[in-house]
Amino acid sequence: MPLHNKGDKKLLRAWASYDWANSVYFLVITSTIFPLYYGYVCGNQTHLEVFGIDFKNTALISYVTAMAFIVIALWSPILSGIADYMGNKKRFMQFYCYLGSAACIGLYWFNLENIYWGLLFYFLALVGAWSSLVFYNSYLPDIAFPSQQNRISARGYALGYVGSVLLLLINLFMVLKPEWFGIVGDDGSASLLAMRYSFISVGVWWFAFSHIAFYHLPRGNKDKVYTKDIFFNGYRELKMVWNNLKELIFMKRYLGAFFVFSMALQTVMLVAAYFGEQEISWTGEEKTMGLIISILLIQIIAIFGALFAAKLANRWGNIKTLILLNFIWVCLCISAYFIYEPIEFYIVAGFVGLCMGGIQSVARSTFSQLIPETQDTTSYFSFYDVAEKVGIVIGMLMYATLDQLTGSMRYAILFFVLIFLLGAILLIRLQRKNNKTLAI
Repeated sequence: MPLHNKGDKKLLRAWASYDWANSVYFLVITSTIFPLYYGYVCGNQTHLEVFGIDFKNTALISYVTAMAFIVIALWSPILSGIADYMGNKKRFMQFYCYLGSAACIGLYWFNLENIYWGLLFYFLALVGAWSSLVFYNSYLPDIAFPSQQNRISARGYALGYVGSVLLLLINLFMVLKPEWFGIVGDDGSASLLAMRYSFISVGVWWFAFSHIAFYHLPRGNKDKVYTKDIFFNGYRELKMVWNNLKELIFMKRYLGAFFVFSMALQTVMLVAAYFGEQEISWTGEEKTMGLIISILLIQIIAIFGALFAAKLANRWGNIKTLILLNFIWVCLCISAYFIYEPIEFYIVAGFVGLCMGGIQSVARSTFSQLIPETQDTTSYFSFYDVAEKVGIVIGMLMYATLDQLTGSMRYAILFFVLIFLLGAILLIRLQRKNNKTLAI
């Protein structure tokens, strides 16, 4: 393993390459192929009975997603604490990467006959993808100087969009022209089989390309002696961060605003493909092509959106940029309530792409710049991650419950207008109290 100095361009490129490896999960599994596959597998069964309870099919997948994030929020502090204590967080990042990629391959067997196994693989893939990002994000202040962090954070997202779009294009041709790949079947079964092969391709891609980052990234930034208390060290470190926030007033207020707008952002992004699959008036086979094209549109525009947001943050300041992006998301959620036609969905998708990568990238780099000068970066990013995941749990549970009770995903989406508005208000209050010594 080569040794790199902080700020080394080769190290920064290697770190960003994990976005290239990992982002295929979020595009193919979370955003496009799996939601389509799930819709086709469910067919006319709008309700499914699981564990003796009758669920609306979209509400069911939302509840499973929420349960996965509960596990992530509870378990990741323990593992991140152990990783930080052992000074080898790369091993834990690898563990979650391998778990997630293997579970993606397991989705090949997802069907209504194996619904419990299918949901388990979906659950484990989600846990692996999001948990690995705890350790990935925590490397940012370790490997990059503050002046580099906006740019390298945006580069990571941009690489992720490029890589995931590339694999999605391959999967798109597999689904639309399965015979080109030797996949045969009748009455659409070949396309469904191609979707299942796409899940395998995600697992293999994720596993293979992740080793670029693993080869160059350092083991960690600490060496400590083991004690019997290592298991709960993560929670103690979270408590330490919480206590430190009493002195770090600006960071505490930022985390409050982040918790709110991230709750809405991540929930809407997680359910967007299911919304498009069920609520838009597609005709014939237009659904498969239309939904994938719209997600591709989001990803391509998001490449430029992330880079533009980084430049805007450097010029305006991070907080002002986040305020603007929150107000745009308010408009997008309102628009989503009124759209029915594919062309309307494409237009909204374009604006989603413009804002999606930007708000994530700027939010991550803002927090990175607020961390005190300490080597204990994993604990701070673990706290950041737990705040994000608890927000997702609350957001997904609210969304699933509204979907289950009203029978319409539109009312659930409309509800998040209020959440984005609250996030914008909290950021405005934060900007007014911003200390001029903070260059954000």
